[in-house]
Amino acid sequence: MKQLLKPSTRLLAWLAVLAGFAVLLGILQSLGRGPTVKLDGLFWALLCVMGALAALDAWWVGRLPSPRLQRHLPGSLALGRWSDVRIDIEHASLRALPMSVFDHGPEGPGNRCEVEHLPQEIVLRPQRKAQVTYRLRPTSRGHFTFERIEIQLRSPLRLWLSRRYLPVTHSARVYPDFARLHNGQLLAVDNWLSQIGIRQRQRRGLGLEFNQLREFREGDSLRQIDWKATARQRTPIAREYQDERDQQIVFLFDCGRRMRSQDGELTHFDHALNACLLLGYIALRQGDAVGVSTFAAEQNRHLSPVKGAAHLNVLLNHVYDLDSTQHPADYGAAIRQLLVRQKRRALVVLITNLRDEDDEDLLGAVKHLSRHHRVLIASLREEVLDERRQATVQTWQEALDYCGTIDFLNARAGLHERLNAHGIPVLDVRPGELGPQLVSRYLGWKKAGTL
Repeated sequence: MKQLLKPSTRLLAWLAVLAGFAVLLGILQSLGRGPTVKLDGLFWALLCVMGALAALDAWWVGRLPSPRLQRHLPGSLALGRWSDVRIDIEHASLRALPMSVFDHGPEGPGNRCEVEHLPQEIVLRPQRKAQVTYRLRPTSRGHFTFERIEIQLRSPLRLWLSRRYLPVTHSARVYPDFARLHNGQLLAVDNWLSQIGIRQRQRRGLGLEFNQLREFREGDSLRQIDWKATARQRTPIAREYQDERDQQIVFLFDCGRRMRSQDGELTHFDHALNACLLLGYIALRQGDAVGVSTFAAEQNRHLSPVKGAAHLNVLLNHVYDLDSTQHPADYGAAIRQLLVRQKRRALVVLITNLRDEDDEDLLGAVKHLSRHHRVLIASLREEVLDERRQATVQTWQEALDYCGTIDFLNARAGLHERLNAHGIPVLDVRPGELGPQLVSRYLGWKKAGTL
């Protein structure tokens, strides 16, 4: 336990009075007036008394035992959501103990959070327990470690404040804000998808897996009739199909510097992570396998596709502490590495922020990837570009900004068109719209049997 003593306002006030008295005494001595000898003796007597009381009070507060603290913090937190944290306080003192409590934030680079209702002033009753509750809102993902709680005790004579740092270690993981989907806690997936604007397209009925035979119903296509079964049963029998299952989806994440842009409270990387977890949740519910691979990260990661609803926990634990870096994106190396690891044909969703200078390297690498896998590129577009394009131009500087924005967007659109011309679809979306767009495209391809 680390302890620091700090003079209270009462002690500082008394020292100020003594300092003023000393100044007055010096003035009288310089003027040769007044009973300076008696006043000088009184000053030194008061100073000695004050010193003795301060020393005694410091000794007392130093001997005060520290209360026992216990922090109650959820083991998993959601990014950007407020959570309650409780601190239980207990002490064995025979008198009331006024104190101030402050919980230090998580230790470690990049671990950021906001707190409310700290510090708090409380009075511990003799041999009683007390509780302090505050709110915590993490603003970054990762593994958070809380190592200490700071308390401030007042000395019996209120001359000193004893600041103590008590070791109370606790750890928590901050996940993307995906708790509302975790473990399938939704009333209905289809209703929820419609609420956020995802439309499921009608499937054509071809290229899907056979499910069962049933009686022919109004609205069924004639191509669904099974003529052999119809002849046996002497009533129209139709084939019923289901969406193809046991397919694989691999998210190829760009963790480079372009994903560090921020729109609102979240970076583009966080938006992309949330969107991929959303699509991963839907795909796992559909019976498909989901995996992830990263590039331009501090340490690239790869999780092979696995199916099953329980795999969502594995996916969350694999990506919750991922973050963007200052490294440039090397698409060629990332795709070569993925081709070595992923042999079976899959839907590869490359999430990045394309620029016109990526033309040569990106096009060649993605064409090579498309020979082995179905490829979808999600290119994130900064919201400021749309704002500049739609802004009213009134000044010379605004005209320059507008022309520069249009030129940049045209070059970017040209790259997208060249990719589309080679049969590589591109989603040009703002970060907040990525989730619904990815799920809509996935469900459309799945219903059409073209994955």
